[in-house]
Formats: sequence, C-alpha cells, structure tokens
Amino acid sequence: MEEERLEVCRGSSEAAQQLGEAACHRQPGPQHTATRSAAMAPGILGKVWDPDVTQQTTALQEEGKDPVDRTGQFQKIVAGLLELVDQFTKEAENEKMKADRCSNQNLLKSTAKQKEAQQLQLQALIAEKKMQLERYQDEYEALCKVEAEQNEFIDHFIFQK
Repeated sequence: MEEERLEVCRGSSEAAQQLGEAACHRQPGPQHTATRSAAMAPGILGKVWDPDVTQQTTALQEEGKDPVDRTGQFQKIVAGLLELVDQFTKEAENEKMKADRCSNQNLLKSTAKQKEAQQLQLQALIAEKKMQLERYQDEYEALCKVEAEQNEFIDHFIFQK
C-alpha cells in the first residue's frame, strides 16, 4: 500500500505538489498518513487515491475523534466527581462543626448541672450544720441551767454548814 502511494505521488507531479512532500515521505503510524492531507486537499484524494483508501482515511479520521471526545467526557466526569468530593468535604466539615457545637453545648449543660448539684449538696450541708448548731446551742443552754442549779446547790450547801 505504501508503494502504491509513493508511485501515485511520483506519477502525478501536480498531486504531489498539492499533497506536499510530507505526504509522500511519511511513514504510516498510529495516525493515518492522509489525515492531515485529507483536510488540506479533500478533492485531490478522490483523484489520486483509490476511493476505498479515501473512505478508510475518512473512517480513521472519524475514529480518531472518538477517543478525543471520550477523553473530554472523562475529564468532565472527573471534574464533576472532584466537585462532589469537595461538596462532601465541606458538608462533613459543617457536620463536624455542628457536632462540636452540640458537644460544647452538652458540656456546658453538664457543667451547669454539676454546679447545680454541687450547690444543692452544699445547701443541704449548710442546713445540716445549722441544725447541729441549734442542737449545740440548746444543749449549751441546758448545760448552763444545770451548772447554775449546781452552783446554787453548792452555794446553798456551803452556807448551811
């Protein structure tokens, strides 16, 4: 096939000039050799090359567009996924902040409840100590009466002798 192309290029100097030197000397590779030339001179291909080759070249051109389109679609999908990941990250951070706030609020409530419980305990202790003080005062007054009676008895006993 390469030989046919070279012969056609050599045989038709007008076609060779229009296709350019690069089309005659190119090695076939992953990209078909006529892809660029077909874009430059679409009418020439029908005259110089076999219609089957022209059709194959056009088909290869169309096939070459497909991977490019797929790559573009893939890049769009990846960009969409990255956006989703960013959104999920932001949502996770927001939820974490909410959880931290709830935790802090619960801690404050817990601390307030602990202080309230401690205050109630202290009030109960104060009430107990006040009752104990009243008992001691009553006992003291009773003992003072007993002492006064005993002193009076002693004084009365000493004066009778």
